[in-house]
Amino acid sequence: QVQLVESGGGLVQAGGFLRLSCAASGRIFSSYGMGWFRQAPGKEREFVAAISWGGGSTYYADSVKGRFTISRDNAKNTVYLQMNSLKPEDTAVYYCAKDSNPFLGVRGDEYDYWGQGTQVTVSS
Repeated sequence: QVQLVESGGGLVQAGGFLRLSCAASGRIFSSYGMGWFRQAPGKEREFVAAISWGGGSTYYADSVKGRFTISRDNAKNTVYLQMNSLKPEDTAVYYCAKDSNPFLGVRGDEYDYWGQGTQVTVSS
């Protein structure tokens, strides 16, 4: 069983930044890819970023490329999402998730454990 707990969300003005963290339980964290997804009100969940098991490979949605950075610290069982130059359209609940394999995944059905989410609100 894996538990994921996100933190770091909040209210920020457009152009600002936030750093989300996702703490994972279990010793298997370092063996799997991790991802961030988000869901805005009235919209479907969408992929944001993913990172491979060792952190050597990352992948981003076009909408956040160049602004967001995903990273991980396997010694701390934690994955991060640094979000810079935030826009009002980034407002959503952000979820971290554990991939079912060591590599990058962009589809939600590739992920088998999810956190409870953290709210990010960007005001204009």
